[in-house]
Amino acid sequence: MKHLVLLVLLLSSFSTWAVPLTFRVDMRQQTVAATGLHVAGNFQAAAGFPADWNPSTTLLTDPDNDRVYEVTVNVPAGTYLYKFVNGNAWGGAELPPATCGVTDGSGNVNREVVVGGSAVRLPTLLLGGCNTQVRFAVNMRGQTVSRAGMHVIGNFQPLAGYGPEGDANALPLTDDNGDGIYEVQIALPAPIRFQYRFVNGSTPADAENVPAACGTPDASGTLTRVFEAMAATNPMPAVCFGTCQTCTPTLTDYTTHWWNDAVFYEVFVRSFYDSNGDGKGDFAGLTQKLDYLNDGNPATTTDLGVTGLWLMPMMASPSYHGYDVTDYKATESDYGTMAEFEAFLAAAHARGLKVIIDLVLNHASEQHPWFQQAASSPTNTYRDWFRWSATVPGTGPGNGTVWHPRNGNYYYGVFWSGMPDLNWRNPQLKAAMWDASRFWLRKGVDGYRLDAVKYLVENGNTIENTPETLGILEEFHDSVRAVNPAAFTVGEAWSNTPAVVPYVLNQRLDACFEFDLAAAIISSLNAGNPAALRTQLGVVDRSYPKLQYATFLTNHDQNRVLDQLGGNLARMKQAAALYLTMPGVPFLYYGEEVGMLGAGVDEDKRKPMQWTAGTQAGFTTGSPWRGLNGNYAQFNVATQQADPNSLLNHYKQLIRLRNTHEALRKGYLLPLTSPTNSVLSYARVHQQQAVLTVANMGSSANPALSLALSTLPAGVYRVTELLTGQAAGTVTLDAQGGFTNWSSSLTTLGPNQSWLLHLSPTQITATASRAAFTTNLYPNPATQQVTLELPTAVPAQLLVYSVQGQLLRTISLTGRRHTLDTGTWANGTYLLRIQSGAAVSVQRLVVAH
Repeated sequence: MKHLVLLVLLLSSFSTWAVPLTFRVDMRQQTVAATGLHVAGNFQAAAGFPADWNPSTTLLTDPDNDRVYEVTVNVPAGTYLYKFVNGNAWGGAELPPATCGVTDGSGNVNREVVVGGSAVRLPTLLLGGCNTQVRFAVNMRGQTVSRAGMHVIGNFQPLAGYGPEGDANALPLTDDNGDGIYEVQIALPAPIRFQYRFVNGSTPADAENVPAACGTPDASGTLTRVFEAMAATNPMPAVCFGTCQTCTPTLTDYTTHWWNDAVFYEVFVRSFYDSNGDGKGDFAGLTQKLDYLNDGNPATTTDLGVTGLWLMPMMASPSYHGYDVTDYKATESDYGTMAEFEAFLAAAHARGLKVIIDLVLNHASEQHPWFQQAASSPTNTYRDWFRWSATVPGTGPGNGTVWHPRNGNYYYGVFWSGMPDLNWRNPQLKAAMWDASRFWLRKGVDGYRLDAVKYLVENGNTIENTPETLGILEEFHDSVRAVNPAAFTVGEAWSNTPAVVPYVLNQRLDACFEFDLAAAIISSLNAGNPAALRTQLGVVDRSYPKLQYATFLTNHDQNRVLDQLGGNLARMKQAAALYLTMPGVPFLYYGEEVGMLGAGVDEDKRKPMQWTAGTQAGFTTGSPWRGLNGNYAQFNVATQQADPNSLLNHYKQLIRLRNTHEALRKGYLLPLTSPTNSVLSYARVHQQQAVLTVANMGSSANPALSLALSTLPAGVYRVTELLTGQAAGTVTLDAQGGFTNWSSSLTTLGPNQSWLLHLSPTQITATASRAAFTTNLYPNPATQQVTLELPTAVPAQLLVYSVQGQLLRTISLTGRRHTLDTGTWANGTYLLRIQSGAAVSVQRLVVAH
């Protein structure tokens, strides 16, 4: 499904034609810089300017002196990112709100515009402001999409700047991840009620015939869809073309694995604990500190409670970080011997801790014997294990140097000269790497974190996310599973969500890190506005196979999270409460739980762990390999263990709650709604469990919450706030498992505070549930048919709902066994409510063709 974060996507049907694109900015409330108002983006080169993202070349003017500045450029059809600059340098760049922008995964936000086959004249907006955002989406699974593409038409078009009403070539929709959902997001100058239709092609004759059940006549009598865009952002659910069905694919019946129950902890061995006084952390030190991470006793509360460890590179390497490996079957000597690693692994497993290790597939060290051999002669056996050229073919990302000289030729290394890229087209190299991966699995490691996974195989000028790379990962999956069918693989594909999703499809990787979600958590907290996070959480939930992503705040390549949050501990606690209650597999970065700082050069993001307020922070008895953080006297394990309100004890409690409540580990996500805009709220539902997360990023409030529906049975539920143990009242769930405008009995929720509300049935619900009856639904997930089996042959009524609460079908049942034809149903999750007299059963059905 399209997440609005791509660069230029040329639409094949009219990619060679340039059309006018007009940008407009209202500066009546602001002063224009002496050097003028400009727009910069990745459209500039296509429009004939010297380079993209140049803040000084594309000038907006105000010829009629109305203080509305504009410029028109000619560009091919596609999707472009841009932002306005008050002046001619990046210091004057606007900061678009995340609600109407596109994050690049590192907190930077740009605007986006989609250009089709007709001129686009964007609505006027304020510098740094937002217009009303509308997202169109249509499900085309099972249908043939015209070569002219998908479009949308309606009476909104003149307002949005996409030609006259009915121009079916103006506003294209795209399907960027191949899931059959075509979509586009646009801006409107003001909230409106509008009519629209989807077009399978590029002429009005190709428009869908909207059924009377959901159609409203326009001025010509043609039935159209209607939508009221009254909020700042208006993400319409996907509909099936030419039908009234809401058919956004949201799978909720899914297989889970041991890693879905895990909370991982990323460890830089060099910085964790030094056992011998040489200033460097080691395997023996890590073993000594295992009880801090997990003491193996579920009844204790003194340990952190994590259940998985990710070790950053621990193989032989000449560098402190270890990402340039010299021997894929040896341990780093600074950390200890193979026997010491094996002892650590055994001790971790004895405590129930799973251990995954970094595996660097993209590149090796220039000091690796393979490369030394390859560089020695063009005819050496290892020559083709790396990429060589007699000349410099070009540059890499950001015009960086990727071809490096050696002995009269050049070798390819996308990161730097010390890390030559491996040539995955060479079968001998591939066999050697598969052998290395099997070696560590046989030692007992439980899986791998794959570094820089998107760069494995280049294809011409395309250096990332190539089909060849995805093919390599399918082979990797098979190789790993042959040794350990339960091994876990998680990848670093540092890209926007749509580019990441293919890495977890087709039996490639089990999960990937969700960088966009991490950035949205931090940016929303800093802005005091959850809009960006709410949007990204929805994108993630509908984009990935369920739970196949890893959540985190920051890692070893990024400024630490407390730095990014400006040292604000309340925000830090809320960030933890959010990502540790969201779907996905959570990863902590060592020291995050005690508020370690670290920014700037990479070494400073990876400083020694802060154990005590004493000498060298309790990390070593010698001189640490890197200087300590200045805050270690207050922010350390020993000090925070003694403070019940500390960040560390907050993390312990959150992890303990996640480990205790299955809904927080495996539950499907349902959005809650609230009129309080500063509140983000969602439910995690698993079987008959539910936990609601309510996070307030604004001023104090006691928000009213609503849930459209769920699989929870109707009745009265006792509500308990898990962080404090306080009773929060009761809530009555209706026949659809939902509720409207419910408020907690607790005092108001303060700024950057969160509630975790656990719903448990009361006696009233238990009494009502005696009227329930057991039904069987198989197969589930279903493809073409599903069988519904009642306990006895009784008359019953079946109601089929979408997860948004929309009634889709009503079916009368007679007899005990019934076959439902699901071949025409859209992929996704449905809630089936079967009622016979007073007896009720609610089942979840997943349709996956």
